[in-house]
Parts: sequence; structure tokens; C-alpha cells
Amino acid sequence: MDANNIFSYDWSYLLPEFIILAFSTALSLIDLVLGKRAGRAVLGWLALVGVVLAGVFVVINMNTLDQPFSYMADMLRVDDFGNAFKLLFLAGVAFALLISLAYLKQGEVTHQGEYYYLLLTGLLGAMVMASSADLITLFVGLELLSLSSYVLVGLRKKFRDSNESAFKYVVSGGIATAVTLFGMSYLYGLTGTTNLYEISGRLAEAAMAGYSFLIYMAFAFLAAGLAFKISAVPNHMWAPDVYQGAPTPVTAFLAVVSKTAGFALIFRLVFLAFQNVPNQAGGSFFFDDAGWYLSLIAAASMIIGNTMALRQTNVKRMMAYSGIAQAGYLLVPFVSMTTLFFEQVIFFLFAYLLVSFGAFAVIMIVTRDQQTEELKAFAGLYHRSPMMAVAMSIFLLSLAGIPVTAGFFGKFYLFMSALAHAQYWLSAIMIATSVVSYYYYFGIIRQMYLRPGTTEAPLALPKGIGALVLLLAAATVVFGVIPGTVTDYIHTYFNPAFDFGNLLQPPQQ
Repeated sequence: MDANNIFSYDWSYLLPEFIILAFSTALSLIDLVLGKRAGRAVLGWLALVGVVLAGVFVVINMNTLDQPFSYMADMLRVDDFGNAFKLLFLAGVAFALLISLAYLKQGEVTHQGEYYYLLLTGLLGAMVMASSADLITLFVGLELLSLSSYVLVGLRKKFRDSNESAFKYVVSGGIATAVTLFGMSYLYGLTGTTNLYEISGRLAEAAMAGYSFLIYMAFAFLAAGLAFKISAVPNHMWAPDVYQGAPTPVTAFLAVVSKTAGFALIFRLVFLAFQNVPNQAGGSFFFDDAGWYLSLIAAASMIIGNTMALRQTNVKRMMAYSGIAQAGYLLVPFVSMTTLFFEQVIFFLFAYLLVSFGAFAVIMIVTRDQQTEELKAFAGLYHRSPMMAVAMSIFLLSLAGIPVTAGFFGKFYLFMSALAHAQYWLSAIMIATSVVSYYYYFGIIRQMYLRPGTTEAPLALPKGIGALVLLLAAATVVFGVIPGTVTDYIHTYFNPAFDFGNLLQPPQQ
């Protein structure tokens, strides 16, 4: 096959990306054609159709793809790893769209057409990141997701908090991008290539040739830059302001889809590039030296995130600090690197997807009803809407890691992976910070059940949101009771992507 002829490729494996691109383009054109007075809800439903259709083709790829398939001189690589993350992205954006259909009726966002297709372009960037095998395509996907997110955060143009958070997000994001690019420049300078699979081998040669210091510098800059995308220490301070100022569905999008894309990027870039590099003592740079650096980031994120959340009275800021802590928990398996590493990360992200969108859906309804985002908005919620109060309790218990929820097993798997590799101090921090988190999570529960509200009127609840919240709450409990259903599925369809022996196998073209 002539690799230089684009018509010689089997493009069917990229149909999910093409579908999202086509729908985002079509929505932008339809938005231009519709009159100013025409409703834009139809664009939301069309976007949802595109997301579901793309998900169908991802599942088809899972069943037909026997080994990685590459495009454009191995710049994009479709494999089981990418498909797993794409399903998480698509599910997250689908939930975000469903929440948005109710949220945009408030009229806070004037340019609703832009809102829907920016969600799709952000999704497309995340999907490109998951399939990238080259620094160039990785950066293109990263910037597509980032630029879409910057605009989404600032779409409430008449609100000062939204404008302020968008400005802070752009500035801090630009700095993080510059730091990441600086780290990438070291990789290119040391290896002479932008392909991640070639970098993996050549970087090891550079280490043996005496360039260890530059390799350490490259890793440090990349880790610091990518910490921004997952809202981990030290680049975490943007999260509280952005979460507070952004539209609530966008906050949920950033909390789940953007964070998940960041972890996909960490695996593709950081782990793949540095996994074969030896250190000066003859051991492994990634597992011995870089692992220690990542463990410090994980510990700091867990401690700072949970400690700062204790002081918050704004519920969205509290969820932002909770997200920083969750990023710390998710970095633990990158330090321990057990054979079940991939299953642990995907299960935790799956559980976090369920509870985050469920919690933010409840937050959206309650804060809209009470016209405040303070914790007192939840006072007396059980008496006004028992269903919402019970569902919110399930989500909070899952975030806290209480048994019989999916979040418990997500943390349990990470905790056991740390113990398996004698990371006792990191395990202790996981337990201690989880106990600390009980205080602020149960603070919301205390408001819902034990504090009198300002009104006894039933909570106005859109039917669609109510059904979505119930579905997510039920799934959180079901997968907390039978987590093996998810882990077995991941192991059957996705875990071969993380087989260390086959990770660098040559792809089809």
C-alpha cells in the first residue's frame, strides 16, 4: 500500500472523528441559517444524535480491530486504548448535552448555537488526543480541546464571574501550553523525531549517551504543563475560579471530559516516551525517578484539594477542590504501575463520570431554584424533593469512597495497587485525605436533611433531568454492588492495549 496516497487508507476506523467533525460543521452552518428568534434546542438534539452515532462506530471498531491501525505515517493510531477513552469522552459529552438542554432555557447563555458546536469541537480535540501517536497531532488535539473550553467558560457574557474565569483560564492555559511545548522541544531535540513510538527508543539511547539531565528537564516541564489539564498540583489554582464562573454543564464537562483527556495525554506522551529510559543507577527512569516525582504531585493534590475544600461555602468551588483531590487519587496507579493499571484508571474514570454529571445536574437545579450557589441552597432539600436529596447523597457518598458505591471500588483498586508496590506512605495519605473529605461531603448531606430551608415549596424539576439523575444514581449503586461487570468488560475489550510486551507492536496501515 502506498502510504503517501491518502486514498489508499481504510478511513473507516476514523469514522467517529469524522462524524463529530461533520456534525459540528453542520451545526455551525445551521446556526447561521436560523433566525435570531428561532430556538436552538434542535441543535442540542442534533449534537446528541452525532455523539450517539460516533459511539456506535467506536463500538464497531472495538469488535473489528485486531491490532492498532495507523494513519499518516503513524501520526494517528486507532487502538483499544484510544477506543476506551473515546467511549468515556462520548458518554461525558452526551450527559453534558442532556443537562445543557435544561440549563440553556434560563437564558444566561445568549449564543446557544455556538455552545453546542463548541462542545463537539472540544470532544473532537479530546478524541484526537486519545488516538495521537505524534507530538504534532497531540498538540493539535490539545489546543482544539483547550480553545473550545476557553470560549465555553466565557459564554455567560453578562456575568462578571464568567468573564473573569474565562480570562484566568486563557492566561493560565496559555502558560501551561508554553511549558508543555518547551518539554516537547526537549524530546524533539534529543531524538530528532516527533513520533512517540520512535521517541520511546531514541530517548533510551540519549540517556545512555549521557543526556540524562536534559531528559529529567523534559519530564519536569511536561509533568508541570500536563498537571494543568488534570487540575493537579502545582497547576491547580485555575480550577476553583473557572468551575465557579462557567455554566454548570461546562463545569461538568471540564471536570470529567477535559480531565479524562488529560490522563489519556499523560499516558500517550509521558509514559510512552519515558518507559524505556534507564536512569543513572541502571534502573528505570520512569518507575524509579519519575514515579517519585508523580507520587509527590499525587500526595500534594490529595492533601491540598481536600484541605482547601473544607473552607469552601460555594458548592462549585468545593467541587473544584474535590476534583483536584480526585486527580491526585488517579495519579497513584501511574506510580505503582500494576498489570491491572489500565483497568483501575478506566474504572475510576467511569465511576467519576457517573457521579460528577449526576452531582452537577442536581447542583444546577438546586442553585437555579434558590438563586445562589452557596451550600445553604441545599438546606431542607429532602423535604422539597426527596428523590433529588437521596440521589445527591449517593453521588456524595461515591465521591467520598463509601462502600456500595462505584466510587468505593474505584478508590479501593487504586489503594490496593499502591499497597502492592509498597507505597505505604501514599496509601496512608489516600486513607487520611479520604477521611478528611467526609467532612465537606457530609456537610452537604447535613444541609439537605437536618437544616430547614427558606421555603417548603416542592422543587421544580425538569422531567428529563430527573430521569437522568435517577439513571446515574442507580448506575452508581449497581456498579458499586457488582463492579466486576465493568472490570471484566474492560479486561475483555481494552486491557490488551496495555500489554507491556505488545505496546510497541507495528500497526496496520
